[in-house]
Order: sequence, then C-alpha cells, then structure tokens
Amino acid sequence: MMKIRSFFAEHLLPPAIGIGVFILVWSLIAQTGDNLPGPLKTWDSAVILFSDPFYQNGPNDQGIGWNVLASLGRVGIGFGLAALVGIPLGFLIGRVDFLNKMSAPVVSMLRPVSPLAWLPIGLLVFNASNPAAIWVIFISSIWPMIINTAMGVRQLPQDYLNVARVLNLSEWKVFAKILLPATLPYMLTGIRLAIGTAWLVIVAAEMLTGGVGIGFWVWDEWNNLNVEHIIIAIFVVGIVGLLLEMMLIQIAKRFSY
Repeated sequence: MMKIRSFFAEHLLPPAIGIGVFILVWSLIAQTGDNLPGPLKTWDSAVILFSDPFYQNGPNDQGIGWNVLASLGRVGIGFGLAALVGIPLGFLIGRVDFLNKMSAPVVSMLRPVSPLAWLPIGLLVFNASNPAAIWVIFISSIWPMIINTAMGVRQLPQDYLNVARVLNLSEWKVFAKILLPATLPYMLTGIRLAIGTAWLVIVAAEMLTGGVGIGFWVWDEWNNLNVEHIIIAIFVVGIVGLLLEMMLIQIAKRFSY
C-alpha cells in the first residue's frame, strides 16, 4: 500500500496538478471574453469531431484522421530522405578532417535559416505543393542529423582508432565495430531532434501549401471561424509529436552502446 501511495505521489500527482492548473487558467481566460471557447465547449466539439475522424466529403473536406495521416506521410518521406543523406554525410564529415573544415561554413550559414524560407525554393523547383512541403521537411531535418553524427565521430577516443590500425582492420570493420556503436547515442539524439523539428515545421508548411494535412485543416477551420477545432488541432499536434518522441526514446533504449 505504501508503494502505491509513493508511486502516486511521485509519478501521477504532479502531472495531474499541472493539467488541472492548465485547465483552470484556460477556463478563467475563456470567461474574460466570448472569442476563446472554454474546456467544456472544446471537449463537446472534440467528442463530435472524433466520432467520425475518417469521413470523406471531397478532396478538401476530410476528417481529422486523414489530415493527420497525410501530414505523417509527408514527415515520414522528408525525414527518411534526410536520414539517408544526413547520417552518412555526418560520418564522412566527422571522419575526414578536410571535409569537416570544408563543410563547416556552409552548415553554419544554412542551419539557422528558417525552414519556411526554403518553401519558395521548393515550389520553384518542383512546381507542386506536396513535394515542396516534403522538401521543407528534408532541409529542416538534415542539420541535426549531420551535426550530431559528426560530433559523435569526433568524440571517439583516438586510442580506439590506434588499436584498429594495429589490428589492420578494414575501413568497413572500423565503421561497423568502432564508429557506429560509439556514435549511436549522438546519432539517435540527432534523430530525435530532427523528428521534433519535422513535425513542428509541417504544420506551418501545410498552412501555406494547402491540400490535405493538419496544417491546412487548421487554416481551413480558421477561415470558418471554428476556434474549437483549432484548439483541438493544437492538442492533436502536441500529442502526436509527444508520441513520436516517446517512440524514438523506446527505440534508443533497445540499443546497447
């Protein structure tokens, strides 16, 4: 019984208090004006909305479930392409000092650029909104993977590489037996940062490109002055982003370094 009380006090009570305070503040703010709906009104709209999340009434009138899946599809493609390019590039930059010095000014200059600044370039090159949104996800996801992977390679103790030379290991064995296991924690950190950035950016990109997606759905609901649905979408975006990060954390725990 004591263990149950201790678990409740340590793990369940603080989040419950935090959520309660958040709902209380939300209710108080909602009562000061008529524009912001309160928690109860938003909850009633959410019940109706999620009673049929996968309805289809045309290409631009689909349930929130289809919109979330469309956004996840774009994030998956852009994120996957960024991983295929960024992780090997990070290994090369970290392994070869000349490449590190050559790429440092380029990465330092392009990394701080707002992801949405790349959207017009994508629209110009691809002449379509869907590939342009994927391009924005790609370019915003690739930097954390390159930087963290290269940092992991550079943090490798020189003694490991000296032993590899003494044993006359091939470059592939050095990569598989030394570089990859030692760099994996840094690489997974870069992946976690990249997936968070990708999911953050896709909402803003879809607001500008249109089509099916959670970002376009939010903008469409704003045009319809349906504030309850906008608040619901904010929670959906946050929950999906949290689930993506938790999934990557569980994957990281399964690896031994």
